[in-house]
Amino acid sequence: MEAEAGLISAAAGTMRAMKRIVILISGRGSNMQAIVNAAHAESWPAQIAAVISNRADAEGLAFAAAHHIPTAVVISKNYPDRAAFDAALRSVIDAYAPDLVVLAGFMRILTAPFAEHYAGRLLNIHPSLLPSFPGLDTHRQALQAGVKLHGASVHFVTSALDAGPIVAQAAVEVLPDDDEATLAARVLAQEHVIYPRAVRWFIEDRLRLEHNQVRLVEPASSPAAPSGTGLQERTA
Repeated sequence: MEAEAGLISAAAGTMRAMKRIVILISGRGSNMQAIVNAAHAESWPAQIAAVISNRADAEGLAFAAAHHIPTAVVISKNYPDRAAFDAALRSVIDAYAPDLVVLAGFMRILTAPFAEHYAGRLLNIHPSLLPSFPGLDTHRQALQAGVKLHGASVHFVTSALDAGPIVAQAAVEVLPDDDEATLAARVLAQEHVIYPRAVRWFIEDRLRLEHNQVRLVEPASSPAAPSGTGLQERTA
């Protein structure tokens, strides 16, 4: 019997509820692809309920459709302001009843009411070791600052830009001959490792928010996740 479109079957014998994930993209959605691939490969107890973009030409929509994941488009320029767009986007997202909303290269600054509506269930990945270099052009900022380590951070989204509680981080060495492109490529490779991992921790109920910090707890009935990934990594 064929699996339901977009459904990732839970491992045999698990009793956890199947969580629903909505992913937002603006372009190719390489982090979205990494999450979808990991979810299928590892048989997550979760369903990728939809991939939504603010651009009709986002390349990642084709990937999602090819994997039988429902897609939707909410075009930002069709709305008079950010508040109106966010309200429309929220309506589309909520139609899929998500437990978790994942920003995967979604190139919009979201309003405070939007972030508050999804408080504790909205994740983002930022290409720097937060709190260093929030905002845009992070690789340029890192090179200009002369830092020796750069990287990526998965964090919960709050109304403050790139300032929510950090779930996981991965660091890469800044090499003497790096430019923005080479540094960005190495950081992106680590994003594809830590973002699926952080999403899986969420769906396994392993993340605890305490005093604006995230604590990672061991799963109730499964062995601890292996370490030794080769990453210089800071996790919850």
